[in-house]
Amino acid sequence: MTYECDGYTVHKHPPRAVVFPSCTQEVAAVVKYLHDQNIPFIPRGAGTGLSGGAVPLGGEVIISLVKMKRLLHVDYENRLAVVEPGFVNLKLTNSVAGKGYYYAPDPSSQYACTIGGNVGENAGGAHCLKYGVTTNHVLGLEVVLANGEIVEIGGVPDAPGYDLMGLITGSEGTLGIVTRITVRILKNPEGKKTVLAYFDSVEEASQAVSDIVAAGIIPAALEMMDKTAIEGVEAGTYPIGHPKEAEAVLLIEVDGIAAGIDDQIAKIVSVCQGRKVSAVKVAATEEERARWWANRKTAFPAMGSISPDYLVQDGVIPRSRLPEVLEKIRQISERSGLRIANVFHAGDGNLHPLILFDSRIPGETERAVRVGSEVLKVCADAGGSITGEHGVGIEKKEEMRYIFTDDELDAQLQIRSVFNPRNLLNPDKIFPKPGRCTEMRTAPVKTC
Repeated sequence: MTYECDGYTVHKHPPRAVVFPSCTQEVAAVVKYLHDQNIPFIPRGAGTGLSGGAVPLGGEVIISLVKMKRLLHVDYENRLAVVEPGFVNLKLTNSVAGKGYYYAPDPSSQYACTIGGNVGENAGGAHCLKYGVTTNHVLGLEVVLANGEIVEIGGVPDAPGYDLMGLITGSEGTLGIVTRITVRILKNPEGKKTVLAYFDSVEEASQAVSDIVAAGIIPAALEMMDKTAIEGVEAGTYPIGHPKEAEAVLLIEVDGIAAGIDDQIAKIVSVCQGRKVSAVKVAATEEERARWWANRKTAFPAMGSISPDYLVQDGVIPRSRLPEVLEKIRQISERSGLRIANVFHAGDGNLHPLILFDSRIPGETERAVRVGSEVLKVCADAGGSITGEHGVGIEKKEEMRYIFTDDELDAQLQIRSVFNPRNLLNPDKIFPKPGRCTEMRTAPVKTC
């Protein structure tokens, strides 16, 4: 029953079986057997995914990679590490911290999520504004294809040819099973400072976000929470005393050469003051900075303190459209009667509206799902996307039509058919079923 869903709990279906390989060869052997028997299967990491990508809708076999959790190699001279897919994200930073290095992608679930799962979803995190998402830090992959064949992708810097690593990263387990990952590690920055800024309106906070970037400052992280989100985190595990009257809070971090940090902080404070900030403060100690980040990074589970259930969305919009889109989300909340807490990576426009509901009330789960779709339509209409880092899975399959035409979806399905011709590998994910664009592709694809 543990494997009937992932972090997206709206749909639950038991798998036919769960298999625990401990090495690449075992993964390949299992896949080859399932392929030969025409049995569909799904790779799975820690199950922290939020779009239902690991849910076995049709009783597929789950191939759990949690036993493949070794740090295989660290090369400090060339600034890279090699890990198995079940290696937990935060453990990599902890493993290299003693030498003054860290791994940049930092999703909020980094204490539990695995790097293999991060590759599948192309996970981001609070610091992706400056450092990019998972695909920007993957140097090489070992992949088991849908027929059990083992292939090596990447590993050579700036290699010519198609970017197959970019194709696999973010493919949500539909093109292959990643069994070894070579990632980039970074040297710790010389200096780092963090600011908390409180505002009396969401609009002023949103404008401050654009003003900071327009001032030529690219923070390492630029996060925002609205009043409902603040209520949640203050009721959660790591309250830090956010003022109850605040309508929005920005958490801003800059890092880099120590000599320039204070100047950047002074500019950020000045920008916030120009947007009617009600209070602004700089973390005085590393301990205080860590508490601020713990408060932010536990925002999702903290919503359980103020609501029986919640549904996390993951839209992306142009940064300049923040005030307009947040107002439309507020209107959706008011119209639907469901509270929506906004917690998001404001610097790069990656929104995470949390729709609060009670599944014990008949019809309320379905209403929350409809509200989520409506929010994503607003993001798409603003020139954005339906996902920034959580993936499509089963949650957003139909919403793919908000941003892609039938022909564009058809082209993506043809790519999938090259790697996964029988659609045995994580079937019924990402792409909508109805319509011409979702026909099963079983015929060989001609090449030129």
